[in-house]
Amino acid sequence: MEIRMKNKLLWILLAFVSAAFNTQAAPQLMPLQQQSQAAHLSAEILTKYHYKHLPLDDILSSKIFDNYLKALDSEKVFFLQADIDQFANARTSLDDAILKEDLNIPFAIFNLYQQRITEHITYARSLLTKGFDFESKESYQYNRKNASWPKSEDEMNDLWRKRVKNDWLRLKLAGKDDKSIVDTLSKRYDNSLKSISKVKSDDVFQNFMNAYTMAIDPHTNYLGVRASDEFDISMKLSLVGIGAVLQDKDEYTTIRELVAGGPAALSGKLKVGDRIVGVGQDENSPTTEVMGWRIDDTVALIRGTENSVVLLDVLPAEAGPDGKHQLISLVRKKITLDKRAAKKSIIEVKDGSITRHIGVISLPEFYQDFAARQKGDKDFKSATRDVSRLLGELNNDKVDSVLIDLRNNGGGSLYEAIELTGLFVDKGPIVQQRDSQGKVTVESDTNTGVAWSGPLGVLINRASASASEIFAAAIQDYGRGVVIGERSFGKGTVQTVVNMDQLAKNEKPEFGELKMTVAQFFRINGGTTQLRGVTPDISLPTMTDAEDFGESSFDNALPWTQIKAADYTPTGDLTGIVPMLAASHNVRISKDKDFQYLEEDIAEFNTQRKKNLISLNEADRRKEREAQEAKVKLREKDREADKGANATDKESAEARSHAFQDDGLQSNERKLDADLAIEKANKNTKDVLLNEAANILSDEVGLLKANPRLAASTLPKLDMH
Repeated sequence: MEIRMKNKLLWILLAFVSAAFNTQAAPQLMPLQQQSQAAHLSAEILTKYHYKHLPLDDILSSKIFDNYLKALDSEKVFFLQADIDQFANARTSLDDAILKEDLNIPFAIFNLYQQRITEHITYARSLLTKGFDFESKESYQYNRKNASWPKSEDEMNDLWRKRVKNDWLRLKLAGKDDKSIVDTLSKRYDNSLKSISKVKSDDVFQNFMNAYTMAIDPHTNYLGVRASDEFDISMKLSLVGIGAVLQDKDEYTTIRELVAGGPAALSGKLKVGDRIVGVGQDENSPTTEVMGWRIDDTVALIRGTENSVVLLDVLPAEAGPDGKHQLISLVRKKITLDKRAAKKSIIEVKDGSITRHIGVISLPEFYQDFAARQKGDKDFKSATRDVSRLLGELNNDKVDSVLIDLRNNGGGSLYEAIELTGLFVDKGPIVQQRDSQGKVTVESDTNTGVAWSGPLGVLINRASASASEIFAAAIQDYGRGVVIGERSFGKGTVQTVVNMDQLAKNEKPEFGELKMTVAQFFRINGGTTQLRGVTPDISLPTMTDAEDFGESSFDNALPWTQIKAADYTPTGDLTGIVPMLAASHNVRISKDKDFQYLEEDIAEFNTQRKKNLISLNEADRRKEREAQEAKVKLREKDREADKGANATDKESAEARSHAFQDDGLQSNERKLDADLAIEKANKNTKDVLLNEAANILSDEVGLLKANPRLAASTLPKLDMH
């Protein structure tokens, strides 16, 4: 009976895919045998060894079902309510699909999704020949995650009409004429159709498996073979390739950036804007044409083993489509991803006649080359090693205080979080772990001495998670430094990576990996960062909404809980100085125009987010745009008046103002130099929060120097390495 019901459901879904509209059906994707086997093996591992011990049953199947639909159509702009109703029997069948190694149902759901995309984008494209009435008073709801599924084709078509109308209006407000708008949007929608046609079976399987793993907890993930490679690269911050950042632009694999010191840059034969149209595996082999390929497929051909040769068929940036090609051979080398490594800078803070120097170390992630370390490589890549080196340089620079910037650092190696904390705290407990059996272990720093014994600050935001929270919490619990910023993400769980190909003894990678939650970590004071995150000592403004982002936004997150505190002794006491720092901070920001501008923008953003509607009336939108432009110009004028801006400052302000105007284009639709200019303007924008954090630490230095007793309680002497 169960098998017959599943076959019937599959038939209905497949029939649905090839039915609606007269649009040409997209190619049907089907599960591969190794995917069904990998799903089953994943279920065996997760049910036995995951921290939560959840059985794969109808209850979990229902959660997988909801996750899968959310992953495919979170904004509810592709599926109709009738489609969802057709899926009803699948809600409690996905557990059986996994255990019986029959993934036809989730693939059938995806095939219908792919068909719906084709239908709706084709409809969107058809609207371009009709134009729009921009004098009518109507609005567009741009965030539909809490909306209902459209109940009819008419309702869906009206939704897409408004989406296209908004696309058109944005371009019109940016000064584009009708012909240019039609050309741009036609190309955009065509590219969308091409993108969906490039989806592979592996992509569908990855989506479905993550719907399963994340139904157990938000931080358990399935990593397919290619995703596993990317995860490995992100942890060791290196890869073997040519040293070029690539992007897909008009069906070409285009060079966006050359990595300094990489083979591509050193050759002198390649430049930004060049297009790679073919790739060969040595100088004598024919090249494989990659025009129209997915960027990750092209990248996979370009990467390879160290010291091997790759042959590139290149269409120069200045050449037209029929221009002369160049054949360029390069030797692949190990490329270090320095942009994602720790970096230092020094901020000068004026306090009357005194200038203080605040050393800033920005750490994007807690990386470590695990494989190199296991092999005994003494120079393995490590976040702690890099930060230790930078601290030595800042010591030589005689900075007055150090700020560790962990904003947007989503975590990484637990080992690195412990070791990094040890650079500021002498030997002692750093974090506690509790496994699925309830056993608690205390992880400690065992290295004698510290790399920095002076005043310390940690800057966090809502995207600071996991290892970042371990570090910030330990610094806070030891009273070692001032934590500044937003409440952090709230991820208090520990994951390990399970290589399923090793378990199955596969000769070549087929099954991928599981990143699986195996423990929960706790602060040394006994609390956890789970759900609640790390609360800063001094708070800064935030644009994030806890309902939309952070651990508390997940309905299946582990609850907050508490265990016994570890045996540790705080090295400092900040209770006396934090209120003074907060008072000085409040006085300063009340006079700081840039800070006030930021708070105004945040308030405006939150108002717009709650409103969740945008006018489709041209006159209304022009007023909004003109008001925004006037506000930006007034702010720049105020800045010039305050600081006596020179010509360079004015040019920078004009470039920044131009870059932040809405041009209605997507990144890959702009000319490359224009897109790079926007990226540069974003990078060079004044970091108001970082500057204020530096001011807070400067205040601390002043207070400690003026009050020896306060300094003695805040900064007890620590041994330096």
